[in-house]
Amino acid sequence: MINLTSAEDSVVKTHTDMKIKSFIGLVGLCALTGLFCPTESMAQKQFTLEDLNFGGTNFYNMRPEARYLTWWGGKPVRQDLNCCSLVDPVSGKEKLLFSLDELNRWAGLKEAGEVVRHLYGAEFPYADRPVVLVQNGHEDLYVNFREHRLEQRLERPAGLQARQWNSRSGATAFVADNQLYVTDAKGSKHQLTTDGSRNIVYGQSVHRDEFGIDGGLYWSPKGNRLAFYRMDQSGVADYPLVDIPELDWTPEKGESRAAKAAPIKYPMAGETSHKVTVGVYDLTSGKTVYLQAGDPTDRYFTNIAWSPDEKTVYMFELNRDQNDCRLVSYDAATGAKLKELYRETDAKYVEPCHPVRFLPWNDNEFVMQSQKDGYNHLYLFDKEGRLIRQLTSGKWVVLDVLGFNAKQKSIVYVSNECSPIQRNVWLVNVATGKRTLLDNGRGYHYPKLSEDGSVLIDSYSEPDVPRKYELITLKGKPQRHGYFTSANPWKAYDVPEFTCGTVKAADGKTDLYWRMVKPVGFDPSRKYPTVIYVYGGPHAHNVEASWNWGSRGWETYMAQKGYLLFILDNRGSEHRGKEFEQATFRHLGQEEMKDQMEGVKFLKSLPYVDQDRIGVHGWSFGGFMTISLMTNYPDVFKVAVAGGPVIDWKWYEVMYGERYMDTPQANPEGYAQTSLLQKAKDLKGKLQIIIGLNDPVVVPQHAYSFLKACIAAGTQPDFFVYPGEPHNMRGHQSVHLHERITQYFEDYLK
Repeated sequence: MINLTSAEDSVVKTHTDMKIKSFIGLVGLCALTGLFCPTESMAQKQFTLEDLNFGGTNFYNMRPEARYLTWWGGKPVRQDLNCCSLVDPVSGKEKLLFSLDELNRWAGLKEAGEVVRHLYGAEFPYADRPVVLVQNGHEDLYVNFREHRLEQRLERPAGLQARQWNSRSGATAFVADNQLYVTDAKGSKHQLTTDGSRNIVYGQSVHRDEFGIDGGLYWSPKGNRLAFYRMDQSGVADYPLVDIPELDWTPEKGESRAAKAAPIKYPMAGETSHKVTVGVYDLTSGKTVYLQAGDPTDRYFTNIAWSPDEKTVYMFELNRDQNDCRLVSYDAATGAKLKELYRETDAKYVEPCHPVRFLPWNDNEFVMQSQKDGYNHLYLFDKEGRLIRQLTSGKWVVLDVLGFNAKQKSIVYVSNECSPIQRNVWLVNVATGKRTLLDNGRGYHYPKLSEDGSVLIDSYSEPDVPRKYELITLKGKPQRHGYFTSANPWKAYDVPEFTCGTVKAADGKTDLYWRMVKPVGFDPSRKYPTVIYVYGGPHAHNVEASWNWGSRGWETYMAQKGYLLFILDNRGSEHRGKEFEQATFRHLGQEEMKDQMEGVKFLKSLPYVDQDRIGVHGWSFGGFMTISLMTNYPDVFKVAVAGGPVIDWKWYEVMYGERYMDTPQANPEGYAQTSLLQKAKDLKGKLQIIIGLNDPVVVPQHAYSFLKACIAAGTQPDFFVYPGEPHNMRGHQSVHLHERITQYFEDYLK
């Protein structure tokens, strides 16, 4: 999947003339109130990029104040710099558990290099024991805060590539120097592999992080068995990235002054991909078996899950065309295939992203997520693969399953049922199917559920609410309890007007959501230069009902400089159902451009938009969209900045590229239609392309090839590269990046 970069934190806005009642009609089920931010007309302060960009020196002071909360069993705990406190879920009152000084003293950490420096990451691994897990940089420390003593310290080995600890068995699985190890609760280390290398990868993410994969180590519920990935990428071609020496290089260091080859394994669309198998290690017997899934060539294995009794492993298996998905069970002791439990096919693609989850009150039934009815919903199956019932349905999407409330025999999940641009938390009774909205029905919520399902920590924002925290108790009738409201950190500043609305897609029927950021000191009688920020690709969105409609800080910075910003989520973006997402299949960028031009049509209807000064900017898929718009509509867009752009999908990786485009061999017309190489001759306005020299996602070949095509065509793009940087610019370099983006529009659009 193409990642959003630092140049694209995602968000959205709308038109000032939008009536609240019309918006309420749009969002349907849940009432929305207080959607518009009053402007601080008397404010005097001005923002800088150090305030608004995530790499800025003052960025975190300009974010709404956060509360860091975790769980100790069913009890919420506040993690702070110097202390951890128990939080009463009803009153919100806090009771000190321990301080940082006490913890360091109890752990016997006297040397300056060993002390724990803060408690923001403190964890409470045992629901029934007063133990906190903290780190001092090279060790995991388990401290009993009632008995005031260090119970255990586990060293983090040098060269650590992956690690997973199980609280039930106390065993740790880790990968170091390419080999897989397991350390049991007594500290005895067992080396499971000897052939690990850059070609043979153990215990780490495979299939380039697609299909919901974000790791490669999977403990069984009680920690007696470990499932792990083995990826053989010896047949995958190397891609030649280059490392540039640091600026402080000196001969005394004894290193070469020359740049070094830093090749990565990168399977391009239509080429040989890696082969993945799944092993299972048994702590008791010390033996490893591999799941007998058959030839792994051109297949994807994902969403590994365990049965509650640790006897069975479940896995989704997908063909390379990604249109035939099967859920299969395996015997964990022998690796033998037991049964194909479920099969789903689609004319375009099936995309399993979530493992099955067993009901905590019934070991014979599990919940599965699927888009088979057009929207991602929950389905209840028995362990033999028989469908019992569909648990949720409707033209909305289940976004996440948080867990279960065993006493009420219900599932707690997050969906956008209230509105396509909202995120709200719900409870569904497994037996009756009755759904209950648990939060306030507005805004964008990121709840966390306690292990026993009795309490929710709900962190959320609304378009005019920077950040708020509530505690929701689920014992009996759900009750919401106020905990903390963040102050508006922008109160003393000149803030633009943020609005949100809809336009119809190019199909004439589908609502597309947009965000608008009007210039500070907006005067409707003036005409303003306008910049469209675009992403537009799968698994991402920009417009949401969070603070300022999800607007990125750079948009505020540009509005302060007198620009109008416009952001539209076209068809192909996420959370709108299968038909909406699959509209772009086999011809990426084409339907997306049509939808973006409907946004341009709307902008041109506004008297304060200067039609002769329209620019566009995006990163990654948004960089692809930026150059696509700039070259397909050269008389509309005057200036563009494209970051990390895909130029031709035949150079993108197998899993993502082939899902949406098929292979170049199977879809030559689609690849030819979407390639930007042939559009280099159509470049008229000012275009700046920016990349990271060490980008492992959209490899530099894309940008270099487009430059070569422009040279051949006689067109003149500008180009800038960040040596040593990957797909996203890290740290303070992101401030430099956004200064550069801003200056390009200042030079050529204003």
